[in-house]
Amino acid sequence: MKNTTSHQHNPDVLDCLANLSNDEVFTPVKLAKQLLNLLPQELFCNKDTTFLDPACKTGVFLREIVRRLNEGLKDVIPNEQERINHILTKQVFGLPITQMTALLSRRSVYCSKDANGEYSICNAFDDEEGNLVYPETKHNFEKGTCTYCGASQKEYDRAEGLEQHAYSFIHTDINKTKFKNMTFDVIISNPPYQLSDGGAGASAKPLYHKFVEKAIKLNPNYIVMIIPARWFVGGKGLDNFREAMLNDTRIKQLYDFINCKDCFPSVEIKGGVCYFLWSKKHNGKCKIETHLLSSQVETLERFLKYKDAKIFIRYNKAISILEKVSALQEESFSTIVSSRKPFGFATNFTDYKDKPFANSLKIYANQKQGYVDKNKVLVNKQWINKVKVIVPKVWGTGKAESDWINPLIADKKEICTETYLVIGPFDNKTIAKNVISYTQTKFFHLLVSVAKITQDSSQSVYQFVPLQDFSKAWTDEELYKKYNLDQQDIDFIESMIKPMQ
Repeated sequence: MKNTTSHQHNPDVLDCLANLSNDEVFTPVKLAKQLLNLLPQELFCNKDTTFLDPACKTGVFLREIVRRLNEGLKDVIPNEQERINHILTKQVFGLPITQMTALLSRRSVYCSKDANGEYSICNAFDDEEGNLVYPETKHNFEKGTCTYCGASQKEYDRAEGLEQHAYSFIHTDINKTKFKNMTFDVIISNPPYQLSDGGAGASAKPLYHKFVEKAIKLNPNYIVMIIPARWFVGGKGLDNFREAMLNDTRIKQLYDFINCKDCFPSVEIKGGVCYFLWSKKHNGKCKIETHLLSSQVETLERFLKYKDAKIFIRYNKAISILEKVSALQEESFSTIVSSRKPFGFATNFTDYKDKPFANSLKIYANQKQGYVDKNKVLVNKQWINKVKVIVPKVWGTGKAESDWINPLIADKKEICTETYLVIGPFDNKTIAKNVISYTQTKFFHLLVSVAKITQDSSQSVYQFVPLQDFSKAWTDEELYKKYNLDQQDIDFIESMIKPMQ
């Protein structure tokens, strides 16, 4: 039998784990190396540099750090065992997120589930944990939620022995851990992204920003983290975090991946992901590298905050278009888009009849239509006898290339539930049809995509779209000419927004 051993591929076990579908998004080895490459590489030639991963899962970051330090310190500490002992006891530290990931991380870093075990590559530890410490912590529940992370007491007040998901880095003063009075030069991590908040369906509370905020408070020299990109424009409880990030001139580099699979091949993260380098001594513009769905890469050095915008503009080439649009100082299209529950009816409203009856109104509900008593309308009663354009509150996937809005005309005596938002109202159907012509342009969709990176399409996603004169219909050619867009602007729009299927 022919020997094929030399031709076999031996996959890294941490890559195998990263490809598993799991609530926790494990970090592929290649991605961990990319994040480490953001750091000044001389850090790995200094025997005093300290590294912390505050949310260890597989230990991949610390393992790769140990490899670089082991190579970088060869001339500083020639004896290999002394060098390994020094690195693992003095330079590399971690806070695993669960008991299981603590064992996994120790196996990755120490080659043993016990730091002082027989097979550990370090012979200088006198306990099982080493510097990969899992201090069991609990949520601090007040009025049904945790004061540290916002976890729902109903969901996470669990019996002893069950995983609490009370991550020590954000629930505990680090000086109350084994790392008392320590300072860290580098904090690097792929933190937990969210917690269920007890709501319906995929309702979840973001968590990743709390790891970033805590890391900044510790004031290291560098922070490198990979997190969801949803903070760019929205998310529960992220307004203050987004404002702080937009104004933080210590963020030196930001890498934005619209397709999360460019980083995590087996995971779907709506809106994509980003990773960044925060440098304590940096004070200026940020290098922003945007990886588009078409495999194109945009790079531009600019501030994260654009004028008075309260969100992050992820498309560098959109800046030129926004400048030309804003030069005309027109009102925003969002001024004619309603907020949620335009007539007071929730998405799950079902108390309607199949056929019209006396004093009834036609109601557009979740993929259904019916009839409801006019007297049940709670708000915006003045819109009832007007023509409206209604659009789904949730549409597309958050991908600019393929998302197309699908508006409907709601005539007089027609209303909708929270499933839709109302555009208008208008005096007649001709105006409504002209509005729809505008919403079907690539120009419109490009400007919507600036503020829309997930399926959710609240009033705010229309903030950069200018309001038009709707006594006429609109085409892309007319809009390109009106806003004096050059060929580069037009090519960008045409490349970003594909024709509606």
